[in-house]
This record gives sequence, structure tokens and C-alpha cells, in this order.
Amino acid sequence: MTKQRQTTISPIDGSVYVERDYATDREIAAAIERASGAWKVWTALPVEKRARVCHAAVDAFVAMKTRHAEELSWQMGRPVAVGGGEVGGFEERARYMIDIAAETLEPIDAGEKGGFVRYIKRESLGVVLTVAPWNFPYMTAVNSVVPALMAGNAVVLKHAAQTPLCAERMVEAFRDAGLPDGVFQYLHLTHDSVARVIQSPEVEYVAFTGSVPAGGKIEQAAVGRFMGVGLELGGKDPAYVRPDVNIDYAVANLADGAFFNSGQSCCGIERIYAHSNVYEKFVDGLVELARQYRLGNPLDENTTLGPVVKTSAADFVRGQIDEAVGQGARALIAHGQFPGNEEGTPYLAPQILVDVNHSMRVMTEESFGPVVGIMKVGSDEQAIELMNDSEFGLTASVWTTDVEAAEAIGNQVETGTWFMNRCDYLDPALAWTGVKNSGRGCTLSPVGYESLTRPKSFHLRTSL
Repeated sequence: MTKQRQTTISPIDGSVYVERDYATDREIAAAIERASGAWKVWTALPVEKRARVCHAAVDAFVAMKTRHAEELSWQMGRPVAVGGGEVGGFEERARYMIDIAAETLEPIDAGEKGGFVRYIKRESLGVVLTVAPWNFPYMTAVNSVVPALMAGNAVVLKHAAQTPLCAERMVEAFRDAGLPDGVFQYLHLTHDSVARVIQSPEVEYVAFTGSVPAGGKIEQAAVGRFMGVGLELGGKDPAYVRPDVNIDYAVANLADGAFFNSGQSCCGIERIYAHSNVYEKFVDGLVELARQYRLGNPLDENTTLGPVVKTSAADFVRGQIDEAVGQGARALIAHGQFPGNEEGTPYLAPQILVDVNHSMRVMTEESFGPVVGIMKVGSDEQAIELMNDSEFGLTASVWTTDVEAAEAIGNQVETGTWFMNRCDYLDPALAWTGVKNSGRGCTLSPVGYESLTRPKSFHLRTSL
């Protein structure tokens, strides 16, 4: 019987970059069996020993930064000049989650009670399935993989078909660090195979990052399993520019939030509400900065904007832009200002739209590309109303010098993370979570360990 093949087409030139066989049912069953057996050995080790192995794995992974950056360019189009940043983000999150594990996983003392010893132990679950996306393939995967391992679980990693090498490189680093065989494995899987893995009785938790429709399929696959499901889904993240803003700072950081990674970030800036007092100056500054991006081959060190992941993704964004312009929006970046920005290719120039409103898809539907719409608002109240007028709620930000105002506004905005003068960033010390269609569950921070362990109460009568 001929095996099914997974093919990765590079957005750089349309060539086949990676081909892999999909795992067969027999190979899947064997991997899960290995994971289940290895978990029993791994979870019995002290947290300190797990930490030594995981730190060594991070060392091995970081040592290959240059290779990772080039492979990311070929697989998903990110400029090689900034590809190392993903390795840095991977390391920051991994180190933090390793370092807090011992204290976070300590039993919870229920307090003194005469004649009794009472505490709550945090036990590992067993086998964890991580399903990771292509847009930030290392930084999204690490959010669940490292804490799952530190909590004593075994992990099976399924990566997006666009970035299969990322799964292989992660497992390779842990293998080189001496992680016992079977504790961390990857599988290249079809969508149907993912559903069958979730139905495996040994799998106790699935951590998924991806689209809302795909998240729905993960939930459906888990029905009847009574297992934990963590879902980080879409975003349409807003920013509010207040009249007391530091304009230059806001322009520089919101341009980066909108256009870094060609806008392919679940927590990237996709809509901006600028107060009328600073609207014109802010828009002019953002347009001037956007025109300085250099669109081109991501392997060129001078490129600051690579292609989006595939032509169909570029066409989707082009369709949103054209539709908005047809409804009265104005596009402030001329097509000819970016050589290479051609129809029928994944190379897509940055675009800024004004005269937009929430009847336009570009202001309500996730774009996942280098486009941002800007609306003029007259008050904090109007900005809050518009920020909340979304099916998503992953992150949101305010740009102001007034901390009290930032906190007051943040208390009213429906979001998982609220930023002041920052955007498109995950602090590993804070819970990474969303509301509404941005998903449910949590990774990172001490809270992120809660879904990767189960509580077990010990109630010991010591006097009779």
C-alpha cells in the first residue's frame, strides 16, 4: 500500500521544499504506546532532573539558530534577518516555564488541622497532544510542549503541514539532550488522523493553536472523551490611540504590530482607532513608515517583509482590501510603490485603509496579512465600544501616557491580554488566554500548569 505524502510548498518560489510520509494507523498506535510507557518513567523523576534535561534541550535548540531561521524562511516566508527572533522567543518562554516548575508544582498545603495531614498534589495527566500552527511554529509549540514535559507528561507534537521541520527540530533537540525515548515524539498527520489520535484513550489533553473552524473540529473530536482541550484561535486585535499618545512611539510599534511576519500573527494589530485630535498625524506617520518596508525574497538580509504563506492567503487579503475600497474605503499605499507586489503571487505589500467602518470585512474578519484599517474616534467610550464590537478577544492595546486611564479602559475591554504602549507580545509570566472566539484555556505563567496537571487530594488521619 502506497503511503500518503505531505508536501510543503515554499512561498519563496513555489518549489517543493519538504516531503514527508503521513504516519500510518500502525505507526500512530506505536507512537502512542511508546508515549504512554515512557510517561510512567518520566513522571517518576524529580522535577529538578526534568529541568536539567529541558534546559539542555533548549541549549541544543538555540545553538542551531541560524539553521532554524533559514528553514523558517523556506517553509513560511519570514525574512531570515528576523528569523532568529523566534528562537529567542522560544528560549525565553521555555526557560521561564522550566524555572517556575518546581515551585508551581509543589503540593498545596491545606493548612493545619489536628490529627490530620492534608494537601493537594499536582499529578501529570499522561500523554499530551500538541497541534501547532505554521505562523510562529516554535513559539506557539513551546507554550504547551515544555510545561507539559516539566509537569511529567509525555508529548506528541503534530505540526502544520507548512512547517514539518519545526516538529522534527524540536524533538531532535530534546533527543540530543538525553530525554528518554518516547517522552517527546512528532507525528506528521492528516486531519482525520488527528481526530483519531484525540480519540485514543491514552491521550488526556490536546493543546491546539489555529483557526476557529479547526478549533471546532478539535472540540468535536474530543466529544465523549471527558478530556481537557486548550484552544488558542483567531484574533482581530484592536489598538486605541489616545490624544495624549507619544505619536512617534505609537507609530513605530503599531507598524511593527501590524506588519511583522507579514501580518500573520493571531495577536497582530488588525484594526486601529485613533482619536480625532491625533488622527491625521498618526495616519501620516504610519503611512510614511509603511512605505519604508522592503518586500522581497526572505533569504535576502535586506528584506523586511517576506511573502505570506501562500498565494491563496494573499488573494484572500487582496479580496478584503478590494471589497473595502469598493465600499468607500481609501487605500493609502499605491500598488506600484512595492515592486514584486503582484497578483497571483504570495508577495503582498503592506496596506493602510482609512474611511473604513465595521460593515467592511476588513474590520471584522481576521485578515492574517499586512493590512490594517484605521477609524477616527472622538472619545474613550466610542473606542471601547468599537474594540468590543468583535467576535474575537485575544489581545487589545491602548497608546497613552495615562496609566489610570489605561487601566480603566482595560477593565471594560473584552480581551485575554490588555496592553498599554505595547502589542503583539507574549510575556511568559502572564497567562496567555483569550475570550469569545479567540478560544479558551491558558498557556504560560503558573496558571498554564493547571491544565497540564490534575489535582489529587491527600486526606490523612494521623491520630485515632
